[in-house]
Amino acid sequence: MSKSKPWQNMSSLRTGRSFDLGKMSLPQLWIAYLTYPTILLYFVLIVAAAFAALHFSHSLLTTLIPVPVVIVVYPLAWYMIHRFILHGRWLYRNHWTASLWKRIHFDHHQDPHLLDVLFGSPLNTVPTMGIITMPIGYLICGWSGAFCALSTALVMTCIYEFFHCIQHLAYKPRWKWVARIKQLHVLHHFHDENGNYGITNYVPDRFFGSFYREARDRARSQHVFNLGYDLDEAKRYPWVMNLTGAPPKDRPDGARSSSDNSRTA
Repeated sequence: MSKSKPWQNMSSLRTGRSFDLGKMSLPQLWIAYLTYPTILLYFVLIVAAAFAALHFSHSLLTTLIPVPVVIVVYPLAWYMIHRFILHGRWLYRNHWTASLWKRIHFDHHQDPHLLDVLFGSPLNTVPTMGIITMPIGYLICGWSGAFCALSTALVMTCIYEFFHCIQHLAYKPRWKWVARIKQLHVLHHFHDENGNYGITNYVPDRFFGSFYREARDRARSQHVFNLGYDLDEAKRYPWVMNLTGAPPKDRPDGARSSSDNSRTA
């Protein structure tokens, strides 16, 4: 049987079909990642923010001071957002924010392998990056620092998103560190969502007590795929279910229920 070429078994951006990371190889991921509109936009914004930082800069060394600061602050900020906003229940309980929650995280947990919901919408991510990092940079060295901080955040986001793709890819990493963070993230998606909120950095998880190494360290969560938005919640707060057009799933497509397993045992 001949090997598939990198561009085979991939969806066309022009058709609007989703990329399925569960059926892609690493070369296919590279092609998809480097041609994906959101990533291309980030690349453009990185360059634009870097040029703006240089334009306002009076000293290159001073302008670069926000870089290490953002590298430290950024993982903590995204940990807080991931844990307390994306995994919170208040967004879907409000009619005005239900569609936002569905887009930015619920869809990703319902089907973790879809690339088009793995990447956040730039309309949400870019303003969030700016709000988090630009004030820090501005306090350090004015507008040059603000744009340097934003450029740094965009670079880190591109790195995060690539490794996030790896974590959902049908691929076993050769680099031990990548294999380890992939394992930790898989536990977040398929065992207990109330932990391992990091992507590449799990220091905040360790500090705030949400880190766990193995599946045996915790009982399996009943809400790992629906984030607590089960049928009972959907009846009380129907807006996400109405947008989805179907009841929330409590397991991946194709998985058998525990009752099915008991009958075949």
